[in-house]
Amino acid sequence: MRFMETPDHAPEPDPRATSAEVEHDAETATAPAAPTGIAAQDWATASADPQYRAAVVDLLGALAYGELAAFERLADDAKLAPTLGDKAELAKMASAEFHHFERLRDRLTAVDEDPTAAMEPFARALDDFHHQTAPSDWLEGLVKAYVGDSIASDFYREVAVHLDSDTRALVLAVLDDTGHGNFAVEKVRAAIEADPRIAGRLALWARRLMGEALSQAQRVVAERDALSTMLVGGVADGFDLAEVGKMFSRITKAHTKRMAALDLAS
Repeated sequence: MRFMETPDHAPEPDPRATSAEVEHDAETATAPAAPTGIAAQDWATASADPQYRAAVVDLLGALAYGELAAFERLADDAKLAPTLGDKAELAKMASAEFHHFERLRDRLTAVDEDPTAAMEPFARALDDFHHQTAPSDWLEGLVKAYVGDSIASDFYREVAVHLDSDTRALVLAVLDDTGHGNFAVEKVRAAIEADPRIAGRLALWARRLMGEALSQAQRVVAERDALSTMLVGGVADGFDLAEVGKMFSRITKAHTKRMAALDLAS
């Protein structure tokens, strides 16, 4: 999918950038000059449009199931942790993911939507993704959480720019880094320094994750009319097909920077 490649004129990533710096770049790259249209409205006003409301319910449902799945995955990854300290760190991150899920569940309930019904359309696609990308060891699990979750977060941040102010604030809040990014970078860098041979294997793994994550995101959007309409401009102001291509270029660029942060080739 060549339209997702990093533009030739893009600046080279800083190979020693921290996870926080990479996330900052991703967020500032999508920050709008000033809210317009729906982005300047609150939920009470924007949700009067039934198509917009349906798109937001889909978005919150996808996010909620993603957070629930992240909680389950981190809890499983904790079993692979080589030390008790690592196990405790992952348990803490899993707890943060579950709190994010609770906020999304409570928001759906507050707008008179059934959280389970909102999540259900996305469960199979996300479950398939996690089944197809099950890590074989501790390091692959760290790379998966760092790379896969970050791609999803970049996508949702792009969409959030065009949401009503109330929904946008919630989405950005639940995308806050749980600390996994810097934790993964530290552990993977240390492992590569101790044994440089593993860098090639992890780089291949990360490239596979990138392809699977983007394919999964496209599948989810394609199967949900409200979400696809939002992306191409029928609901949320400012998106069109050309902008979608630029969006995926920005996501790919951020992925390249994260790979450099891990000391892996993109």
